Amino acid sequence: MIVGVDIGTSVTKAAGIDRDGRAVVSASRESVLHHRSGGRVEQDLDDVVASVGQVVRDVVAHLDEVPEAIAITGQGDGLWLRDADGVPTHPPISWMDARAADLVESWRIGGPYSVVTRVHTLTGSGIFPGCHAALLAHLAEVEPDVLERTVVAGYCCDAVLERLTGVVAIDASDASLPFLDVRSRTYVDEAVELCGLGRWRHLLLDPAPPGSLHALSASGADLLGLPAGLPVSAGPYDLQACGIGSGARQLGQGTVVLGTTLSCQVLTDDATVQPGSEPAGMWLCTPDPDVYLRVMPSMVGMSGIDWALTTIGAQGEQLDDVLARSRPGAGGVRALSFLSPAGERAPFVEPRARGELAGLTMSTSPADLVQAVCESVAYAARSCFDVLGLDGELSACGGGMQSEALAQIFADVLARPVLVPREPMVGARGAAAVAWQSMGDAVDLDAWSEDRRLVEPTDDGVVLHERGFQRYLDDVERARSAWTR
Repeated sequence: MIVGVDIGTSVTKAAGIDRDGRAVVSASRESVLHHRSGGRVEQDLDDVVASVGQVVRDVVAHLDEVPEAIAITGQGDGLWLRDADGVPTHPPISWMDARAADLVESWRIGGPYSVVTRVHTLTGSGIFPGCHAALLAHLAEVEPDVLERTVVAGYCCDAVLERLTGVVAIDASDASLPFLDVRSRTYVDEAVELCGLGRWRHLLLDPAPPGSLHALSASGADLLGLPAGLPVSAGPYDLQACGIGSGARQLGQGTVVLGTTLSCQVLTDDATVQPGSEPAGMWLCTPDPDVYLRVMPSMVGMSGIDWALTTIGAQGEQLDDVLARSRPGAGGVRALSFLSPAGERAPFVEPRARGELAGLTMSTSPADLVQAVCESVAYAARSCFDVLGLDGELSACGGGMQSEALAQIFADVLARPVLVPREPMVGARGAAAVAWQSMGDAVDLDAWSEDRRLVEPTDDGVVLHERGFQRYLDDVERARSAWTR
């Protein structure tokens, strides 16, 4: 038994994962996000660490034995600054933050010679307002004293790891965006310099070797209610852990993660940046040094669908009932669900992206609005996978995929079968699988993958949504021209 911990954006979860990949017991606690003026979104490290302690204690209280290890995964990107004692020098900044949007806009000027394009050419990473490059450069400009007090510019998982073990280390998946050459697992100093961050290069931690394990400290043991010295792993971060936990393990296989936002990702052994490609997305290191995860992490997702449900006075658990009152095509209503204040980051980066509804008439029903937003999120996934390429089976996970109607929309839009794990704690189980591998006791992931429900596309749905997708592409192209102006 391993306790897997998934520190998400909106909730922290933990589960006791057995060797069959089942969550024997689980617990969760909602996270606190501080939305401030200027598009700023921050968290509190003490609160995040306390949430980890609470959910792990809740799980351990129901276990008959001490777990073999603690396996941590969590949200990536953002900026979690700490001093030499692990104390935050600035409130942790979420990947959802928009304070650096104007800076990213300035970095996009110059076309093929822009900062954004040149960094993408060097590392394969697209720069968006909530990533390390933009946030560090923003603070260097407006709050340089913060960086002067800082020793580590890290992420959520390594910040929690330091509190639990006293070790300062970062998983290569977290370090991948935006400065890492994932093939050599070393930083590209030219990319750092392009963003004006040469002075702060020392804040970037070198990635830990694959299979790294750490020991639970005395203070970490007190927090979790577990023995000191227990092995702790930290990584890969949540997008990759969800893919592993959902069953994606072979080259060419993909995963769509429909949570707060949408992630589309494919396993590949080729990290070559194609000349002239849109400077968006990223390659992530995986536990296998010869395999990479290419990711298009869109800002659309369940946050937009929940907004649509709230707008019509419905709750998240009513999504299937609401969609049953509309039909594919949403009665002619079309949506662009770019509702994040930070705009969009994949399959294109546009800090000024904003949402739209079109095709409304007096006969439009509230359910049609929700249907249109759901379809637009699925169309965004199709756009991402059209860039990524997908040669194998597609797994799907995240809270949104618990809706049978929404999973069917995705299968029809993507025109391919979708495999949804029946075990919902996929992030925690993915982290646990990596921990077992690091301990030299790998689990049978083929067996884990057997417990999935198959959602087949329907012929009529594929035809209808192919037309809808082409209209979506036209709407996005028109909107991008307006955003640019």
